[in-house]
Parts: sequence; structure tokens; C-alpha cells
Amino acid sequence: MWKQFVVDYLSFSKKERHGITVLLFLIILFSTLPVFYPFFIKTKIYDHSSFAKEIALLKIKEGDSATAFTTGYKKEQNGGANYSSSEYVDYNKVVKGELFYFDPNTASADEWRKLGIRDKTIITLQKYIAKGGKFYKPEDIGKIWGLHASDVKRLLPFVKIQPQFASTTFVKKTIDERQRFEKPTYAPAMVDINTADTTTWIALPGIGSKISQRIVNFREKLGGFYKVEQVGETFGLADSTFQKIKPILEIGTTPIRQININTATLDEMKVHPYIKYNLANPIVAYRNEHGAFSKIEDIKKVVTVTDEIYKKIEPYLSLQ
Repeated sequence: MWKQFVVDYLSFSKKERHGITVLLFLIILFSTLPVFYPFFIKTKIYDHSSFAKEIALLKIKEGDSATAFTTGYKKEQNGGANYSSSEYVDYNKVVKGELFYFDPNTASADEWRKLGIRDKTIITLQKYIAKGGKFYKPEDIGKIWGLHASDVKRLLPFVKIQPQFASTTFVKKTIDERQRFEKPTYAPAMVDINTADTTTWIALPGIGSKISQRIVNFREKLGGFYKVEQVGETFGLADSTFQKIKPILEIGTTPIRQININTATLDEMKVHPYIKYNLANPIVAYRNEHGAFSKIEDIKKVVTVTDEIYKKIEPYLSLQ
């Protein structure tokens, strides 16, 4: 049994033996190839010395720049002025400028230049004066942006401000001395709810364009309002808003549009907001069965018309 197993799995044909031999050769070849690689392909040697020199030079420049900026920043901090690193000025240098008495409110550009002030700072000073700025006391020159503390200290003893620019004491007026303005009171004009257009409604407090349009549309479908309270039935109109505008609403002399209950069709009656189909259909059916109404009160004979409903729709009904 074991011999048969060995024969089946461990014996190879001639072709298989050749294949194994070639495979072993390739394995050995690729395994030893890295060892012989340097003999066939030479590695290029790079000179890093120049690169190292450039890095060292860059570090030196960076250090000098940081030192200059730090020094400038500390000086500016001590002086109170605000400069970016690009605007840094070395104030250790001797400032060339004459010293003479001057009024910063009236000094010209040439005078500032003679005092040793930079042109950029002179422009700032002139803009400040042009916009109505004033110096009321010598120390005020220290508030100018760009004027260094050393310049302020140097110029301060020579600042002479004219009397018209001296500090002024402002006296506050008492409430009784101040001009009093009383808010005008307007008597609101009365609004005729049957003739007012959307513009008139919008002018009322709490009424927007949508609500004003709904009021007008509701009025047109009804045929007009016969009492002010009907305005409050408008969809979307808050009761608080209606109560606010109610005192200035009134009914004019414009007659409301009525419906002839003896001739009106079902379609004509059902579009009325107070009648609709639920009342229009029984009314027309009663009229078709019993004939025309002899008086408006006869409509109460229709089962669906209660006293409450009749009272509500009666102003819109007619026999002619």
C-alpha cells in the first residue's frame, strides 16, 4: 500500500523532471542575482556638499530675518505704534531733523519733514487734520498711527497749541433747556369696509398683502359686508389684529349685492360663502316643488334653514 502511494505521488515522468530542473535553476538564478547586481550596474554617486551648503546659508538668512523682526517688534511694542515686519524702521539710527516750536494743528508738510517725520506719517497726519481731527494738548500727537514713541518724546517739548484749539469744556444742557419734541398724534381715518382696496387694508396695523387680498376676495364673494364683525371672519385674520383695527372700521352707504331666491340657479347660489351647496340645493328643490317664494321669510320653511342661518343670510336675499 505504501509502495503504491510512493509510486503514485513521488515518482515523476521525464518531462516533469525536466520542468523541475528548470524551475530549480530559475530559483537559484534569481536568488543570487542581487549579489551580482553591483558588478553589472554601477550606482551613481551624488555630491551632497553643495546642497548642504545651500541649506546652511538659508538657515543663516532665516536667523537674521527672525532677529531683525523680533528686534523691530520689541521696539514697536515699547513705542506703542503698530507696524508690520515689512514696515519696520530701525530707530536706533540718528533721526535727522530740526527742532523748533510748532502747532500740530497748523504745521505744513514741509515743517513736519524738517522735524524729521517720515512722508508716510506726514500723510497720516494730514488726513487726520483734513477729516476734522484736532490736537487739544501736546500729548495728543502720540495718538497718531505711525508716529514713533521716540519721535513723540523728541517733539513733545516743542509743541505749542494755539488757544483756539485748546481743550474746551462742554456744558451739558439740562432736560428743561433741551428742545423738546413731542411725538405727533394722528387721528386714524375711518375705513369703509365695503369700498377699501388692498392698499388701504395694508396700511392698517397687522394687515399684510395676503390678508388684505383675502378680505377683499371674501367681501366680493359675499356681495359686501352688512356689519363690521364680518371682517373678522376672514380666513387667516387673527382676532387680536381684528380687535386692534375694529374701532376704525365702518359701514358706508354702498349697497350690498343680493341674490333673487326665485330666479337664482343652483350654481349662482352655491358660490355664496354663507349658502354654499348644502343650503342652495334644498332651497332650489323646495322652490321647484312649491313654486316661487312670496316673501323672504318663506325660505325658513326649508328644513335646513334654521333661525340662526336665516338671520345670517337674510341681508343677501331678495325677491326681485
